[in-house]
Amino acid sequence: MRKKLMATIKPFLKTLVMLGLVATLVLGSAGDALAARTGGRVGGGSFRAPSSYSAPTRTYNPPSAYPGGGFGGGFGFPFFFPMPFFGIGGGFGGLFTILIVIAIANFLMRSFRNFSEGGDTAGSMGYGSNPSVSVAKLQVGLLAQARDLQADLDRVSRTANTSTSEGLTQVLQETSLALLRHPEYWVYGASESQQARLESAEAQFNRLSLAERSKFSEETLSNVNNQLRQAERRAALPVVERDGEIFVRADLNPEGPGEYIVVTLLVGTQGKLDLPAINGADDLRQALRKIGAVGSDQLLAVEVLWTPQADGDVLTTDDLLAEYPDLKLV
Repeated sequence: MRKKLMATIKPFLKTLVMLGLVATLVLGSAGDALAARTGGRVGGGSFRAPSSYSAPTRTYNPPSAYPGGGFGGGFGFPFFFPMPFFGIGGGFGGLFTILIVIAIANFLMRSFRNFSEGGDTAGSMGYGSNPSVSVAKLQVGLLAQARDLQADLDRVSRTANTSTSEGLTQVLQETSLALLRHPEYWVYGASESQQARLESAEAQFNRLSLAERSKFSEETLSNVNNQLRQAERRAALPVVERDGEIFVRADLNPEGPGEYIVVTLLVGTQGKLDLPAINGADDLRQALRKIGAVGSDQLLAVEVLWTPQADGDVLTTDDLLAEYPDLKLV
């Protein structure tokens, strides 16, 4: 009896095992597809010390008399100081010695004043500078209906001259304008702006850029410092899981709810750039206008990153929550 029961159950067990293997393979592929996100990137620039921030050159004026007394160092004394100095009378020798001493005292006073004001030695003496600059990040999450925006970003990436400050300014302005023209698709936003010294700002900018780029499985379109790279056109990613069901990505409605586009703007600029905290659509609008208004004479570096970029790729709600937890509803 037991043998007959086992013989009856055995085919069902085989079928169950096969179904389990198939489910594992399908779900495993879905997980890989879900994690695979394409991205685009355009920008460039550098954090070299701008000419407008070069420290003033300190010139040494040889001792000379000015009308009414006084010397180039700013100390006012009569032209003739008629008292013995170092054992020398008030003649020419005594005056010459006084001039030298005053010039040395003037130099020491200036050096001490520059040091006490916090300037570094190189900057104070005109050999370099380390000004304060801003590194800012602005992110916008849009509904996937804004497909025209992706096309605009693709066009900017392919045509922009990212080797000049004017070209980078154009990238920043066109991206900001494209986002401002689609307020009906805004869903999420986030901003941050930090002050840093020029020498450390580049590392800070690069950390922000790497953090965003690591969210892509592949950069399928890139134009950085005028180096254009584009991945070969390929078929859409095969499957994706939604609400416990498996779909072919091509079957997903590209304008359906629960799919998004995220655009990130990174900017390094001279001086102070304060972006408002994003708590609503008005804050996001103000931040876009402010970051888009940075002039070419102030811009040090810029990067625009967006996902998805490739045709057929989508960013789901799960992707958004997992990779962009700082975004707030607007």
